[in-house]
Amino acid sequence: MANLNGFKDLIVYKKAFQLAMEIFTVTKTFPADEKYSLTDQIRRSSRSIGAQIAEGWPKRRYIKSFVSKLIDSQGEACETTHWLDVSLAANYISNEKHLELNNLCIEIQKMLESMIKTPEKFCK
Repeated sequence: MANLNGFKDLIVYKKAFQLAMEIFTVTKTFPADEKYSLTDQIRRSSRSIGAQIAEGWPKRRYIKSFVSKLIDSQGEACETTHWLDVSLAANYISNEKHLELNNLCIEIQKMLESMIKTPEKFCK
């Protein structure tokens, strides 16, 4: 088992938190008519990545439950990637910002995949 004091010590959690905060900041510039659609959707999915990791952390005594939450987190990361693409297509974010956030999202997805494949490193 990894020698960790909690989910906040996980690099993947720190990156997920960073992504959520960066998306929160960038979406402040989205048009007001997107407030209850795209803005809400991308904020919700990006925040849920870290939330699923946090929710899964105490479940690591049950490998299948832990992995299930990691898969949910990975799904939220994929959804966030979709909303980033929509944001780019609508010209709400620059190519550079899209690339930066998309790369971070992909990095998170890869880290989650590694955890899903080797959950015993984290489970009690």
